[in-house]
Amino acid sequence: MPTIDSDAHVVESEHTWDFMEPADEKYRPVVVRPRGEKGGEYWFIDGKIRGLVRIVMTAQEMAEVSSRTGRDMRTPRETREMENVEARLDHMNELGIDVQVLYPTIFIEQITDKPEWEIAICKGYNRWLADIYRQGRGRLRWICVLPLLDINASLTELKFCQQNGACGVFMRGIEGHRLITDPYFYPLYEEMSRLNMAVGVHVGNGNPQMLDLVAQYNGGGSFWKFRIPVIGAFHSIIMSEVPTLFPQLRFHWAEAAAQWIPYVVKDLQRRWATQGKELPENPLKEYRQFVSCQTDDDVDYVMKYSGEDNLTIGTDYGHNDQSTEVEALRNLKKTGTISATQYEKITYHNPKALFGLG
Repeated sequence: MPTIDSDAHVVESEHTWDFMEPADEKYRPVVVRPRGEKGGEYWFIDGKIRGLVRIVMTAQEMAEVSSRTGRDMRTPRETREMENVEARLDHMNELGIDVQVLYPTIFIEQITDKPEWEIAICKGYNRWLADIYRQGRGRLRWICVLPLLDINASLTELKFCQQNGACGVFMRGIEGHRLITDPYFYPLYEEMSRLNMAVGVHVGNGNPQMLDLVAQYNGGGSFWKFRIPVIGAFHSIIMSEVPTLFPQLRFHWAEAAAQWIPYVVKDLQRRWATQGKELPENPLKEYRQFVSCQTDDDVDYVMKYSGEDNLTIGTDYGHNDQSTEVEALRNLKKTGTISATQYEKITYHNPKALFGLG
């Protein structure tokens, strides 16, 4: 049975922006290293530091991090930054992965509040991924990034992406000053439905003011900044008219684990009852919502609320954080808490349906 890694990553490098149009060179992201900073490089975009480029670590340091967490997080730079696509495919073979769905890294936070900057940078990124897709022999599908500050430009860019291997659109639970239930996005959802593309709601936050607020206390790391917006957005989607207005549209909720599903479903049941409505027995299946689990989730318990047909799993390949586990697909089988049929659904049938993969 083939396997699909539903949340892998590319890590952008200076080479990424070689795919920007010559006329857009003035919008090109630049790598900077703050004076006195040890181990980190950052993107400088539109006059601001916009996010981490890479953590500079030796192979020994990466091995020590993996040892402390108990999860293998090690990936060669040439594969995570796609300097060598063939090597990436070889590593997938070693991991027993047939297809990876590639999410971006830099776009986890808002990169700019200026449409002209966003259009240029998104176009460059998408053309880089289109080139990777062509080299990947169908094994590297991808989630495109759109200039959501300009919905018309987004609709134009969407067509190029779909024609070049993209199977979904990257979104954050909060997009600037809008939630993803905002009618502003309805034309995009309509076109995505027509093109059979999924909404990929990845951990992230597109509201810099909120990021600044919660960054005042870092004890929880990225939990409040990036994970909570995913869970809140899921709740909002189910409470909204979006699933009924767009009955073909599918959502992927990525990298926030799945242990929150029972809590949110219970909350939705109460709220629907208060409004005189009855929540469908399986709201995830009814409304085409797919959630990526982690190997330390109580997956058998979660499935009592999610069902078997709406969980996927990803490795977070290329990153080095609390979600990364390059052996996740194999390790899920080793836990022994789910049946062989359930495993096949999570690692193949469900992501195939989610992303409309042939």
